[in-house]
Amino acid sequence: SWGVGPPGRRPSVIEAHPSLSMKLATFNTNSIRARLGIVVDWLENEKPDVLCLQETKVQDKDFPADPFKEIGYKPVFKGQKAYNGVAILSRQPLEEIRLNLYEEENEEARFMSGRIQDIPLINVYVPQGFAPGTEKFDYKLRWLTDLLVHIKQNYEPGLPLLVVGDFNVALEPIDVYDPEGLRGEVGFHPDEQSIFRDYLAWGLVDVFREHHQGGGYYTFWDYRIPNAFKRKMGWRIDYILAAGSLAERSEKVWIDTEP
Repeated sequence: SWGVGPPGRRPSVIEAHPSLSMKLATFNTNSIRARLGIVVDWLENEKPDVLCLQETKVQDKDFPADPFKEIGYKPVFKGQKAYNGVAILSRQPLEEIRLNLYEEENEEARFMSGRIQDIPLINVYVPQGFAPGTEKFDYKLRWLTDLLVHIKQNYEPGLPLLVVGDFNVALEPIDVYDPEGLRGEVGFHPDEQSIFRDYLAWGLVDVFREHHQGGGYYTFWDYRIPNAFKRKMGWRIDYILAAGSLAERSEKVWIDTEP
């Protein structure tokens, strides 16, 4: 069962064309050790080829790698104590691994990239930003911009690429439960949305929107709002972005809310 935690998060999943033979999911765990049993059960039930995790909140020496190895996954992880952290669990080895966006020694654990089955993959946990007008919000905007610069410098828009994870940005009014009330707040701010649209202009496709055009699809429900999930008071801030032929060849994308 996936839905016990973390509060208000659900995995997003993509299934590609059979000739590509890949099923990929992304999930903000809000502590991999606290959700370990949930994640292992979900992997055994859904059997994705790749699961990208964010907010693992654990130092590398304490990452629970063995349970994933026992069920056939090869974990690669970059973490820090109590905050942030990203990981990729894959059946095939992750190659050409890069663990830092800036390649700085004490960089926050928010970025991981590699290659699986000749497909480049980037997994990110974008800063939350706290509130507009703060240093944390400015850092979020810089980080989003620098990630796009990295993509432009290292990848071609017409070739396959997957960029997945928790972007902490809801792009359109249909991506939040109260667009008028939330407009201008962190996570639904025009400065964030403008940068995110630059990703799409470069050539990345929001694959979920290719399959689901309406509103009411969310990946996050604020635990501070009583019964937010039941009341459908959510945000869609987690994405699977695809470039090249990958978006066209995808067959199914969904947000797993059943648990």
